[in-house]
Amino acid sequence: MPNDRFAVLTDAAIEVLADFGMRGLTHRAVDARAELPLGTTSAYFRTRKALIEAVVRRLADLDRADLAADQLPVEPGDPAVDLDDVDAAAAGIALVLDRWMSAGRSRALARYACLLEATHHPELRSILAYGDASRRQAATMLAAAGVADPERAGGQLVACIDGLLFDRVAGAGSRSAPPPGTAANRDELTTAVATLLRAFTNQT
Repeated sequence: MPNDRFAVLTDAAIEVLADFGMRGLTHRAVDARAELPLGTTSAYFRTRKALIEAVVRRLADLDRADLAADQLPVEPGDPAVDLDDVDAAAAGIALVLDRWMSAGRSRALARYACLLEATHHPELRSILAYGDASRRQAATMLAAAGVADPERAGGQLVACIDGLLFDRVAGAGSRSAPPPGTAANRDELTTAVATLLRAFTNQT
């Protein structure tokens, strides 16, 4: 499949998921959102499962591109974020979070829909395992900071940051926090992430 057609169809599917949830994700709905002839999506993705798997791959690719653009570790072996300057590290993470809450909000909502779908369809979990990369990143970062048991601590740190993102995108936090995409929002996120990093690295 041409890369551009894959991107067009999966990006349209992400928007459908964000607007209508998993129940609204149909081949016909993706055709309409992508403004392509009826039957185009089913020609590339024969089943709904194949469509969902393609969406997950697209989400993973976009997330990795975001992290790479902000020079955060993406793959094993990448340089770890320097936690000698916690505020700078937190600002970098906050920048990514803010983007996922604003320009990338549809992606965040689509990601949550796919994660919930995987709880009912275990065969999708291996596709959704791209979240493991974030835990590896966090473990690498914490190991470089001398944290004991960085694998466990990294998973816990990612869970806390994921919770922050979820609360701001889909929870009560979205009603009381500064608007996404603003300096005030990035400042607030930086403060929250810095607090987490200091707690996990035992810094005061």
